[in-house]
Amino acid sequence: MIRDAQGFEIFLEKLRNFVRTRLVPHEASVADADEVPAEVVAEMAAQGMFGYSIPQAYGGAGMTTEELVLAAIEISQCSVAFRARVGTNTGIGSEALVIEGSEAQKQRYLPDMANGRLTGCFALTEPEAGSDAAALKTSARRDGDSYILNGTKCFITNAPIAGLFTVMARTDPANPGAGGVSAFLVERDTPGLTTGKPYQKMGQAGSPVSEVHFDNCRVPAASLIGGEEGRGFKIAMKVLNKQRIHLAALCIGPAIRMLEDAVQYTATRKQFGQPVGAFQLVQALIADCQTEIHAARALVLDTARKRDAGIDVTMEASICKYFASEMCGRVADRCVQMLGGYGFIADNSTERFYRDVRLFRLYEGTSQIHQINIAKRTFSQAGYDLKG
Repeated sequence: MIRDAQGFEIFLEKLRNFVRTRLVPHEASVADADEVPAEVVAEMAAQGMFGYSIPQAYGGAGMTTEELVLAAIEISQCSVAFRARVGTNTGIGSEALVIEGSEAQKQRYLPDMANGRLTGCFALTEPEAGSDAAALKTSARRDGDSYILNGTKCFITNAPIAGLFTVMARTDPANPGAGGVSAFLVERDTPGLTTGKPYQKMGQAGSPVSEVHFDNCRVPAASLIGGEEGRGFKIAMKVLNKQRIHLAALCIGPAIRMLEDAVQYTATRKQFGQPVGAFQLVQALIADCQTEIHAARALVLDTARKRDAGIDVTMEASICKYFASEMCGRVADRCVQMLGGYGFIADNSTERFYRDVRLFRLYEGTSQIHQINIAKRTFSQAGYDLKG
C-alpha cells in the first residue's frame, strides 16, 4: 500500500539521486577502511534513512511494507555496507520494539533510533542455535525486579556499534522449546554486556558483525518485551516474517546495479570486431538476469501488498527470501562472467557485490531452511501433517 503515490514517487527520485551521487562515490573508500564514515552516516540520518519503518509518532516515516520494499530496492543499489548501517534500525533492530514494545519502551528508544542517534541490533543466533532458533541457551533468570542474562550470541550485525540490543533468552529452563524463550531490550552500557572483535568476513566490508557476550548482565524487569515471559520466539518470528520480505527487496537492488554495469561493459567492450553484447550467448545472460530481477520484484511487491492488507504471508515471505537471494547470487555469477577478467579484479564493483551478496543466502534463514518451511506449509495447506 502506497499512501501518497505522487509524494512517494518524489521521495524515491530523491533517494535514487542521493544513492548515486552521495553513496556510490564512497564505495571503494568504505571497503578499504571497513567503515562507513561518520559524515556519511550523518548525511544518511539527515535523509531520514534510519526511520523508514518506525511509526511517525516516534519520529519515523511509518512506511507501509510496500513503501519499505520500494525504498529498499533503491538504497541497495550501492554497496551493501550503506544499507546495513541503517538496516537494523529499519528492520530487525527496531521491529520487535515497534510491534510488541510497551509505550514507555517506545518513547525511550524509538525517537533516537529514527534519527540515527541510536543503532539497534537483533541478538538471536548462538553458536549452537542458528537455523534451530528455539534451541538457544542464553539464559535470563528472574531476580527480584531484574533479570540476569548469561550466554553468547554470534554473527550479530551492527553489534560492535549498537547502543540497543534486542535479545532472545531462555527464561524457563524447564521448557527446552520455543515456549521457554523471552525477549529483552538491553542497553550497551549495561554491566556484563560486551561485544567481541568484529569478524574478518568474505564480503560486506564496512558492515561490522561480532559476537555478543552476557556475563551476569542484570537488566530491569521492565526490559522484557511483550509484557510477559515466553513470548520471545513468537516475537522473533513476527520480526523475521516482515524482515524476510524486506531482505528480499534488498537482494533486488544489487542485482539491478550489477546488470546495469554488465550492460554498460558489454555494450562498449569489443572482441572480434564487435561489442561483446552483440554475441547471442552474452545476450542470453542479459535476458536471464533481467527476467529474474523482474520476477523477484513482482513477487516481493505482491507479498508486501498482501501483508499490508492483513493477509498471513508467512509462506510467501519465505518464498520471497529464498527466491530473491538465490536470484541475486545467480545474477552476480553471470555478471562476473560477462565482465571476464575484469570481473575478477578486486575493488571492481561487480567483484565486490559477488562477495557481498553471498551472505544473503545464509542469514535470516538459509535457503535450505526456507525450502523446508515452504514445503511443510504446502503440505499443510493441502491437508497433510507430515512429521519429521
